[in-house]
Formats: sequence, structure tokens, C-alpha cells
Amino acid sequence: MAVLTLDEVERISRRMLVASGASELQADATARSIRDAEAEGIRTVGLSYLPTYCDHVACGKVFGDAVPSVTTPRPGTVVVDAGLGFCHPAYEAGEPHLVAAARANGIAMLTLTHSYSAGVLGWFVERLARHELVAIMFANSSALMAPYGGSRPFFGTNPIAWAAPRAGGAPVVADLSSSAVAWVKVNAAAQAGESIPLGWALDANGEPTTDATAALAGSMAPAGGHKGSALALLVDIMSGGVAGSKFSHEAGSFGGTTDGPPDVGQVVLAIDPGASMGPGYLDRLEHEFAALAAEPGVRLPGDRRLASRHHAEQYGVDVPSELMALLDRYATHGSPARRSA
Repeated sequence: MAVLTLDEVERISRRMLVASGASELQADATARSIRDAEAEGIRTVGLSYLPTYCDHVACGKVFGDAVPSVTTPRPGTVVVDAGLGFCHPAYEAGEPHLVAAARANGIAMLTLTHSYSAGVLGWFVERLARHELVAIMFANSSALMAPYGGSRPFFGTNPIAWAAPRAGGAPVVADLSSSAVAWVKVNAAAQAGESIPLGWALDANGEPTTDATAALAGSMAPAGGHKGSALALLVDIMSGGVAGSKFSHEAGSFGGTTDGPPDVGQVVLAIDPGASMGPGYLDRLEHEFAALAAEPGVRLPGDRRLASRHHAEQYGVDVPSELMALLDRYATHGSPARRSA
């Protein structure tokens, strides 16, 4: 078992991406997102998932030399073409324009088109909340989840996230998928030979299953039945329609190295509460958060992530020896998909 500081997590992530064919521009923001996923305990899309990112650069599912382009077609609209590169550098290119537009108009929208997996949506909306904005994000993904009443994958797990600022504290952040759970949790269970709770997924015949391997051959189940299915459709409307990318059922797979870029989209809404509530909006929001936290047994969304972040900042993160060896190979030699190309 190795223990890495968060700085070391970011450094090895950047080295792996660059060795696999990503430019510094593409690697920098993406490496920071891996660092933050590890820090917050969302490790299924942290270092253990990073080799997939590297493989996708190496095989061309992600364009490693992409340069995002930003346009502002209307005062409250920012459009970023990710150029089939990573989502994170494309977002960073558009963020200053989004913040400025929200300040000027009270509300603004950023669309990311021709993009890739967003990973942890909380990463994006929390940044905006630190600008004292309320943020909402939609991100679609390739088909993994059957619609309610169906048996075959049609929607992605299609997450939604939001964040709100706090007076003198870390923002409140919620990040949830339209599926009962994120696909990476089922994949991790399959890799570990573990079962999954009933209600997470369906087998290839559309029947509920506790067999994680059978679930991977079938589909994810929507959260709350028809409610999760309706949310997934909303996310597809926003990310595939409003953002002008592919809908989930059209998108290239987020797994494997054989088909082309996923070409999905993301939409971020940023709201300046001061436009409607006036200068005391932070105190007003804090009143709500304090009242909620005072309820017995209740915690605010994101509290567990914050506790994990504080622990990781002090003690680093544990990395199993087998995974550490894999990371070192990628950092030194790049993705095998690149070497065999």
C-alpha cells in the first residue's frame, strides 16, 4: 500500500495523461479533477479510473491535442466547443465568461458541446458556488440505463448536480445520477466479485439482478422508477439537445477502445441570487442550511465529501500496491493502446 499526497496524485495523473498523448492544456485540468475526486473519496472516478482516460486519449476516443473554443452568441449564453477533448479544460475555458454573464444578467448558461465524460459534476458547480453563485449542471453519457418499463440501455446514468454558496464556509453540493447508482459502482462490484443490492440494475432480460456481472451485460435501473427515467430524459434534452451534442443512445461508449469519441454534452446554469434577493442573500441561505442541519440525524449534502477532503489534505490517500504499479507504468510508458497503435 502506497500513500500519496494530493499534490502527488495530481502530478502522477498529469504524467500519465501526457505520456498517453494528452497536451499539457488537456492534462492539467483533468489531473486536478482526479486529485479532487480522490480527496473527496469518490475514488471510482479517481486514480482507479484514470487509466481509462489515458486509454481513450491513446486510441482517439478523446482528442489529446484539442483546443477548446469559446463563443458568446447572446449576453447570457456561453458556448464552448470542447473539440472532442476532455470536458474539464473546456469548462475552465468558459468559466470566466459564465461568471461574468451571470453577474451582468442575473442568470447565465454555459453549454459544452462535443465533449467527454464530466466525471464528478460537483467539481464544476462547487467552483461556481465559490463565486457566490447558485449552480445547476446536467451531463449526459452513453447508453447504460433502461428507461422505466424498458429492458435495454437507452439513457446514460445522466447525472444532475447543484451547489449553493455559504457565508464563510464551503458550498453545499449535491451530485446525483438519474440511475439508482452510478455505473462505476456496479463495475467496481463486478471487478471485486461482489454482489449488488436488488434495485440497482437489470440483467440482459430486463429482470432485476444482484449479480454485478449480469448487470454489466444488462442495464442500470432508473432511480425511483419513472421519476429517474424522466430526469434522465431531461438531462438528455439539455445535454444532447440544448448543448448540441449526441443524445445518450447516439453517443459512443465511455468504455472500451474500439468506437469513436462519445461526443456528449454538458449544460451549466449559474444564478446570481443577489439579482433577486439583494445583498443579504448569503445570510438568507445560511438560515435555511442551519435550520436543516439542526434536524436530528440530518446532514447537509456534501458533508461526507468535505470530511474526506479534510482527511486527505492532512494524511494523503491510500493507493493499493497493484494500482500504484499500474499508475507508474502508465506514467512511464503511457497507455498500452498508444504503444500498440
